[in-house]
Amino acid sequence: MPAAANTRSFAIPAELAGELRGWRTRLLVVGAAALILCAIGGFFNANQFFRSYLWCYMFYIGVTLGSTALLMLQYLTGGAWGMVIRRPCEAASRTFPLLLVLFLPIAFGISHLYKWSNADFVAHDPVLQHKAVYLNVPFFLIRAAVYFAGWMIIAHFLYKWSGDQDRGDVRASGRLAAISGPGLVFYGFSVTFMAVDWILSLDPNWFSTIFGLLFIAGEGLSALAFLICLLVMLSKRPPLAGVLTHRHLHDIGKLLLAFVMVWAYFSFSQFLIIWAGNLPEEIPWYIERLRGGWGYIGLSLVFLHFGLPFALLLSRDIKRNFKLLRAVALWVIIMRFVDLYWLVAPDFRKGDFGVSWMDFLAPIGIGGIWLAAFLWQLERRPLMPVGDPLLEEALELGGE
Repeated sequence: MPAAANTRSFAIPAELAGELRGWRTRLLVVGAAALILCAIGGFFNANQFFRSYLWCYMFYIGVTLGSTALLMLQYLTGGAWGMVIRRPCEAASRTFPLLLVLFLPIAFGISHLYKWSNADFVAHDPVLQHKAVYLNVPFFLIRAAVYFAGWMIIAHFLYKWSGDQDRGDVRASGRLAAISGPGLVFYGFSVTFMAVDWILSLDPNWFSTIFGLLFIAGEGLSALAFLICLLVMLSKRPPLAGVLTHRHLHDIGKLLLAFVMVWAYFSFSQFLIIWAGNLPEEIPWYIERLRGGWGYIGLSLVFLHFGLPFALLLSRDIKRNFKLLRAVALWVIIMRFVDLYWLVAPDFRKGDFGVSWMDFLAPIGIGGIWLAAFLWQLERRPLMPVGDPLLEEALELGGE
């Protein structure tokens, strides 16, 4: 590696920029078309539209939140692994305004999704009557507004001060670290309440004290898998060809392995405690997800979401092989969709396993629009933080 790595130009070359713009246009067209088809389907089956939309939306906001958390974690801990994912993480964090707009269908579909929004249902359930102070539509929307406001404020300053750092502001590094500590605290609390509000309250009589941590681990897993796929793609083209090395991917692969284990630990802990307790207000949630075809989905999560990635990522050679690591990351992304579907769909189908055509189109629709916005943000800055004083060291370590 050259001694003055941070003087190199990491701006996106014209050829790559044109290719990314082409992908952006195609993704936007496909995403919009898929969402339009889903919306048409919603006229005939509104309940299914909102259900399909919710679980798919949770994946993409999870990638965005996980990327933002990894960005703040890197500012606090340092390391070459964080240097190479910083720009993609910043681009993801800049999509919160879009995700706020995409949240509107969920806000309009509250009555189709959440039992606690139905006054007649609450009137016949004494438990929900006590929970009505928290589970009511105005407070639900206020909390969502607080979450998005906090996320967008944090993302704004992370992006602004990163730009200041690129322009040579020596105080920017301290500011980025200073906001990352409180930002991670807000992230932890907001994601916990978000998971309770948007997913756990689908069954308002059920509760879990570890549910928020399970979502935090899942978001980190989704974000890392997405970032690995992106980095492998960019590693073949200038300006990152020859800059992203096996060492960088090896470090991120180890982090992916760690999140696989953390996700499995939280999932098993929740299951073990609830199953062993065998309480009538807790156990029905798992019974719904272990009978009929849902039981096979649950087993697939054990063996294919945890077992297979865990076994593969133990290999040092796989973590240092770009194509193999990308294949594992793609598999993790698929299983993240399966996990979210398993968390959401049984609350509506009640033991009747099945999928709708909207369950296939909704991920394409939301994903196409989100990816188009992500690529647009990614093009706006050099692909490496050229003003970071530790960039040269990070690139040299990657070459060892």
